[in-house]
Amino acid sequence: MKIFFASLGCDKNLSDTEQMLGILISAGHEIVGDESEAEAIIVNTCCFIKDARDESVETILEMTEYKKAGSCRILIVTGCMAERYQQEILDELPEVDAVLGTSSYDHILEALEAAEKKERYSMFCSIDHLVTDDCERRILTTGGHYGYLKIAEGCDKHCTYCAIPSLRGKFRSVPMERLVRQAETMAAQGVKELILVAQETTVYGVDLYGKKSLALLLKKLCAIDGLRWIRLLYCYPEEIDEDLISVMEQEKKICHYLDLPIQHASDRILRRMGRRTTREDLTRIIHTLRERIPDIVLRTTLITGFPGETQEDHEILMEFVDEMEFDRLGVFTYSAEEGTPAASCPSQIPEEVKEDRREELMLLQQEISAEKGEGRIGSSVLVMIEGKVSGENAYMGRTYGDAPKVDGCIFVQTSETLMTGDFVRVTVTGSMEYDLIGVISDESAE
Repeated sequence: MKIFFASLGCDKNLSDTEQMLGILISAGHEIVGDESEAEAIIVNTCCFIKDARDESVETILEMTEYKKAGSCRILIVTGCMAERYQQEILDELPEVDAVLGTSSYDHILEALEAAEKKERYSMFCSIDHLVTDDCERRILTTGGHYGYLKIAEGCDKHCTYCAIPSLRGKFRSVPMERLVRQAETMAAQGVKELILVAQETTVYGVDLYGKKSLALLLKKLCAIDGLRWIRLLYCYPEEIDEDLISVMEQEKKICHYLDLPIQHASDRILRRMGRRTTREDLTRIIHTLRERIPDIVLRTTLITGFPGETQEDHEILMEFVDEMEFDRLGVFTYSAEEGTPAASCPSQIPEEVKEDRREELMLLQQEISAEKGEGRIGSSVLVMIEGKVSGENAYMGRTYGDAPKVDGCIFVQTSETLMTGDFVRVTVTGSMEYDLIGVISDESAE
């Protein structure tokens, strides 16, 4: 059967999609890139915030049209939105033939086979169930030179704005031996950059080994031949400890890059969010990281317009961003998610105020980013090539300070022929708001 996949949302969702692709291809099915050719369509949904939920709904409705008029005979919905609105999808969308929850994606083949028999299928394992991923069958969709390693599932933090614990369950780590085996397989397939993801990576191992074990996992991953960069995402700042900082100092393969989702800097709002840090804590952690690892690149995400956020709270956050000068920063407007404590809080902020505050933060970060870019002109950086710029003697690439899909890039001007995944040494010759421009240097890329 010809199958089209629409994978929405985060990189953790993409990891689940890649597992489903492997299961289906191993069973003899064909994956196609055009919805109009598909006999079956699978939508792996996201509903983390309103925009993601809207995108999921729009995608599902768009795909129902291919079933009404086209070659598509089967429509399957999986992922976070399926978990959250399972009954609504079954009741209100008769075009949907099967629904799978977040901990049931390994039942994708059974869902497809049931739908072929005209049987409506749904499977919702406990959200605290940990799927045993098949590293041998997983199909990488990132081009093969980088890949995501999901080291844990779920979250125990229970921030007041977040629905993840109700969709993905309690925090549970993937056993270390399974992760090492999967990373070895990915390296053998050509992956050079391994990106560790989870709802929270920094507490990896607490549930299995009785203590935080991310540093030990990183040491084992660094020993794998073929891997050149190892990158960490979703690191809660309060969980960053001496072991993690030390291993980042010692192991050359670990990118000097951390993604720290701080969300806010006003102590009052942080308490309302259920966060476990204060502005003083955040300042101390950031200063420690920069003192110990001077070339570290720090990325963060913020939420603006949280219920009860005053103009004073917003100004505190602006001041903090100006003071900390994050290398990378993203801002989301607060989204009231049903079932979360914050959704029922009084003093909800008007949408236009949220957007105005978001724009102010992003304009400030734009200035910071531009200054940092100008400061890098003349420096030499190691770049992983991502692809050629159409019609030009130039390639697009990333430095260790750029995570794929969320950060900027560097445009490398050269008449040389380069391949995706190549590493080259580049001299920075110019900068834009978020991106750099450079030329191949004479230095070795080693």
